[in-house]
Amino acid sequence: MRILANENVPGEAVKALREKAHDVAWACEDAPGSSDILILARARGEERILITFDKDFGELALRFGLPASSGIILFRLRPAPPSHVAGMIAGVIDSRTDWAGHFPVIEEGRIRMTPLSGPQGPHSGER
Repeated sequence: MRILANENVPGEAVKALREKAHDVAWACEDAPGSSDILILARARGEERILITFDKDFGELALRFGLPASSGIILFRLRPAPPSHVAGMIAGVIDSRTDWAGHFPVIEEGRIRMTPLSGPQGPHSGER
């Protein structure tokens, strides 16, 4: 899977995803300080799923209609050691194949999927 990790994604999570053979670009390595709009544009242009802890991406994509056809995965996890967060992120990413075109919100024990295109109704595909 092609992934763009936002700057706030721990390096241990990036490493864990790369070890699972995902193609991961990390904004912290090659585009530090980039605006959210530039990060979204990059994810779309490079056809990468964006992973982040920053809920502003959801507002940009859903409220303002910015294109994010590749998908944005928002992690809303309780504070935990980086190794736990890394394992959680890697496990969640590998648990599904339908991330593209959605804005999933990942919480402890729950994944809420919202389509990025079409009517912006209630969350769909809750698991």
